[in-house]
Amino acid sequence: MKLSRQFTVFGSAVFCVVIFSLYLMLDRGHFDHPKSPRREGTFPKGQLSILQEKIDHLERLLAENNEIISNIRDSVINLSESVKDGQKNPEAINFSQGSVSELFPSASVLLVVDSEDCLFASKSGSHVSGVQMLDVYDILPFDNPDGGVWKQGFDITYNENEWDSEPLQVFVVPHSHNDPGWLKTFDDYFRDQTQHILNNMVIKLQEDNRRKFMWSEISYFSKWWDAIDSQKKDTVKRLIKDGQFEIVTGGWVMPDEASSHYFAVIDQLIEGHQWLEKNLGVKPKSGWAIDPFGHSPTMAYLLKRTGFSNMLIQRVHYSVKKHFATQKTLEFFWRQNWDLGSNTDILCHMMPFYSYDVPHTCGPDPKICCQFDFKRLPGGRVSCPWRVPPEAIHAGNVQHRAWMILDQYRKKSKLFRTKVLLAPLGDDFRYAESSEWDQQYQNYQKLFDYMNSHPEWHVKAQFGTLSDYFEALRKESSLGEKSSNSFFPVLSGDFFTYADRDHHYWSGYFTSRPFYKRLDRVLESYLRIAEILYSLALVQSSKSEKMSVFPSVGNYKLLTEARRNLGLFQHHDAITGTSKDWVVVDYGTRLFHSIVNLKKVIIDSAHILILKDKSAYNYDTSNPFLKMIDIQSSQDSLPHKTVIKLTSQPRYLLICNPMEQERFSVVSVHVDSPRIKLLSPLGKPVAVQINAVWDGATTLSHEAYQISFVAHLPPLGLGVYQLLEVQSSEAILSDYYIYMRNSRQEKPDRLFKIKEMQHSVDNIILENSYMKLWFSGMSGLLEKINTKEDGKNHQMKVEFAWYGTTSNRDKSGAYLFLPDGDAKPYVFTDPPTIRVSHGRIFSEVVCFFNHVTHTMRLYKVQGLEGQSIEVSNIVDIRGEYNRELAMRISSDINSQNRFYTDLNGYQIQPRLTMSKLPLQANVYPMTTMAYIQDVGVRLTLHSAQSLGVASLKNGQLEVIMDRRLMQDDNRGLGQGVQDNKITANIFRLLLERRRGTDV
Repeated sequence: MKLSRQFTVFGSAVFCVVIFSLYLMLDRGHFDHPKSPRREGTFPKGQLSILQEKIDHLERLLAENNEIISNIRDSVINLSESVKDGQKNPEAINFSQGSVSELFPSASVLLVVDSEDCLFASKSGSHVSGVQMLDVYDILPFDNPDGGVWKQGFDITYNENEWDSEPLQVFVVPHSHNDPGWLKTFDDYFRDQTQHILNNMVIKLQEDNRRKFMWSEISYFSKWWDAIDSQKKDTVKRLIKDGQFEIVTGGWVMPDEASSHYFAVIDQLIEGHQWLEKNLGVKPKSGWAIDPFGHSPTMAYLLKRTGFSNMLIQRVHYSVKKHFATQKTLEFFWRQNWDLGSNTDILCHMMPFYSYDVPHTCGPDPKICCQFDFKRLPGGRVSCPWRVPPEAIHAGNVQHRAWMILDQYRKKSKLFRTKVLLAPLGDDFRYAESSEWDQQYQNYQKLFDYMNSHPEWHVKAQFGTLSDYFEALRKESSLGEKSSNSFFPVLSGDFFTYADRDHHYWSGYFTSRPFYKRLDRVLESYLRIAEILYSLALVQSSKSEKMSVFPSVGNYKLLTEARRNLGLFQHHDAITGTSKDWVVVDYGTRLFHSIVNLKKVIIDSAHILILKDKSAYNYDTSNPFLKMIDIQSSQDSLPHKTVIKLTSQPRYLLICNPMEQERFSVVSVHVDSPRIKLLSPLGKPVAVQINAVWDGATTLSHEAYQISFVAHLPPLGLGVYQLLEVQSSEAILSDYYIYMRNSRQEKPDRLFKIKEMQHSVDNIILENSYMKLWFSGMSGLLEKINTKEDGKNHQMKVEFAWYGTTSNRDKSGAYLFLPDGDAKPYVFTDPPTIRVSHGRIFSEVVCFFNHVTHTMRLYKVQGLEGQSIEVSNIVDIRGEYNRELAMRISSDINSQNRFYTDLNGYQIQPRLTMSKLPLQANVYPMTTMAYIQDVGVRLTLHSAQSLGVASLKNGQLEVIMDRRLMQDDNRGLGQGVQDNKITANIFRLLLERRRGTDV
C-alpha cells in the first residue's frame, strides 16, 4: 500500500509539473515580441497568426502529455498489482519441489521471473527512433538483380554542381590487413611479409609528411617492436605524435565476432591496449574491422566501453548494404537492444561495396577503381581481372585520370549523408615491398595535387587515417563527441548471417573444426583459474621470506604467454576454423602448450594457498606438490583422467571454484579401488557413487573406477577433500542395463550388477525429483519429458541427421555451408548398443552409433544440475566424405519459427526462420546457448563451445556438431575441413516453466 501511495504521489507531481510548464509556455506566448507595442484586447495580424500557431502547438503538447500521464497511471496500477501479487502469491518464491536430498545441507531457492519485471527489456528506445535489424530482414526481398557496374547495387548518378557550395572532402586511407595466420602460420607471415611492411613504413612515411598509414594487429606489431633498435622506436613514436601513423582498434588481433566468447575478446583487447600504453603511450580511438565474417553488437558495446567513439565494419550481407545505401544509412549510431537511452551509442561506418580491397573501395565500379591500384601496374606480379591496367600518373594523363577517380569518389559519396568521404587504400599484406610504397603514394599525391589545384572541381583530397576521417565527419555533421544527433539514424541488432554473393552464406565456419573451438574454451577456463590463484598466491608469498622462492616472475610470463596465445586464437581465421590444416595445428600447439603451462601456474599457486603452516613451504620444480587430474597428451587428443591410487593414508583432492557464487556441483574422478571413503574439507563423510570405467560399449575395466560426489565450495574458494581406501565402503555402486542384439540375461561381474537385454519397444525411463525422461528402447534416444512441478508431458525427440554438399561448382567448405537440400535422417541398419546406468547421484543412457557416442545424464541433485539434462556427443566422422553431422531436438513447443541465440556469451538475439531464404541462411552462431519458447515453457540448449544452430521447423533446435569437407570453397580463399579429430560436444538441455510472454 505504501508503494502504491508513493507512485500515486509521484504521478500527481509529474502531472502538476507538466501543467505548470504548459502555463509558463502559454504565458510566455503573450510576450514573444517585447519590442512590439501591444494594446489590450488587440493584436496585429502577424501576432494573431503567431499566437494561433502557439495555441495549436500547445494543444499537441497537451495531447502528448495526456498520453504520458495515462502511461504513468497504468504503470502505477501495474506496479501496485505486482506488489499485491508478490504479497499474496506464494509462487513468487518457489522452493524446490520434492524432498531435500541429503547431499545438500539446504534446498536451493528458485525464483519465478514475471514477464512484467523485465518489461523494459522489450521496449528498446532504438526501436522507436531508428533501425531494428529484424525489421530490415523482414522487409528485404533478398533478390539479387544485376546492378550494372556495381553488380550487387544500383546505378549511381549525380549533378556536377552538387558540390559548388561545399566541396567534397576525400580521405584516402592506406592500410595493410595482416592476418595473424591463415594460408601461412603467424611466424611465417611475419618473416616473409609483415616485418618488411613495418620496416618500410618507418622509412617511407618520413619521406613526405603528407603520407599516412594505419595498423591494427598488435600481435604482429609487438613482435616487430621487440626486434628493432631504439632509433626506429623513436621514429615510430614521432610519426604517431605527428598524426602520420595511427593504431586502430589496438587489439591483439582483429577478432572473429561469431564464435568468440566475450571474455576472450576483452582479454585480447586488454593485452593489446596495455602493450600500447606501456610501449608507445597511446590509446586507440577508433575501431577497424574489415574482415570478420559478420558483425556482433557485443563488439560495438565493448569498443564503446573501452572509450571509443567510432568504428568501421565491412562484411555485411550484400542485400543489407544495398538497402542501407538506398536509405543513406551506411553510417549510424549502433545501439544495444537493451539500451533505453543512448549510453551505448557508437558511431559506425559500414563500407558499401563487396570487399575491402582497392577495386571495391574507391567507388562503385571495380573496373575503374582497379586502375588506381598502382601495385597492379604492368610488369608486376598482380594485375586487374578486368584486363584494364593502371597507368602511372604523369603530366600527360593526370587530368583525365584525376577526373576518372573523382567521378568514382562522387558516386560513392552519394550513398552517404555528408560530403566527407572515406576511401581505404589497401588489401591483405600490402606494402611489403618498397616499390609499392612509391607506386601508391607518389601516384596518388599527383592526383591529389591536381584535384586540389582546381577549385572549380570542388574537391579536397588527401591521405588520412581513420581518426582523420571521423573527426571531419563529426565536424561536418555538427556532432559533438558525447552527444547523440538525429543526423545519423540509430540501429540495433546484429549482422549475421553474412553472404558476400548469391546464396553463399558463411554459416559453415560457425562449426568448422569444433575440436579447436572446444580447446579455446578449455584454455579460457584455465586462464581464469590461474589468474585468480596466482594473484592470491602473490599476496601470500610477499608475507614470508620462506615463500620468496615462489616463481612469481616466471609464472607471470606464462600467464602473459597464455593470454597472447588465447588472444591470437580469437583471430577471424583461427577460432573460425578457416585456416589451412598446418596453420590450425600451429594454433592448436600454442593452445595446448599454454594449457600445460597454466596447469603449472595453478599448481604452484595452490601450493602456497592451501598450506596452513607457511613455514613448511618448499618449492621443488622436479617434484610438484600437486598434480592435475585431467591429462591431455597432445594438441589433437581428447583429455583423460589420472587414476588416483588409494591407500589407508589420505590422498588429498583439491577442488577450486573460480566463480563468484557458492557452488554445489557434481565432481567425478578416477581411483584404483572401489573401497573408498571420502571426507569433506570439514572432515565429514561425503556420499559417493561408484561407476564403472568402460573400455568400449560393453567391456569394463577393473584397473580404474569412477567416483562421483557433490562438492560444496564457497565463491572463489578452494576445498580439500580426503580419499582413503577402507575395508568396508559405504559408497553406492551403479547398476547397469545393456541393450544389445545378442544378449545374455546376466553378465557376471565381481563388483557391479550388469544385466544384458534385447532391444525393446518399451521405453527406458530415468527420473529425479524434477523430471521424468522416456527414451526409445530401440535407439536409446530421448522421446519425452515430464516436468513434475506442473505435471505436464512434453514431446522432446532427439535424433541425428546428415547434411551433404551441393553438386554445383561451389561447395561447402570451411567458410560456406552449401548443403544439397534438407538434412537426411541418420539411418542405422542395426539398433545401437545402449548402456543404461542407475545411480544415487546420477543416471544416464549411453548410445553407441557408428559415428557418435551419445550420452544423456540426469543428475539427482538440487539446483540447475538436477533441473537440466547433460548431453555429450563424442563424434567421429573421420571416414566420411563431404558430410556434416547434426543433432536435432524436436519438441511440441509452438515456437512460431522464432528462436533465440546468444552473441558471444554476453547477450541474447532474437532470430526468425525465414522461408524466403535458403536453409544455410537460417543457421546462426551459438556461442554458449540457444532456445525456443512458447507461453509457459522454454527449451534451452547450453553449449560448452561455439557451433552453428538453426530452428528450421516449428519447435525444433538443430545444432551442427562436426563437418568433414574434402575440398575448398572454390573461391580462392576457402579451405577444406579435413583434420582427423574425434570431437567432443557437451551440452546442457533445460526445460523450464515461464510466466507471461517475456522475451
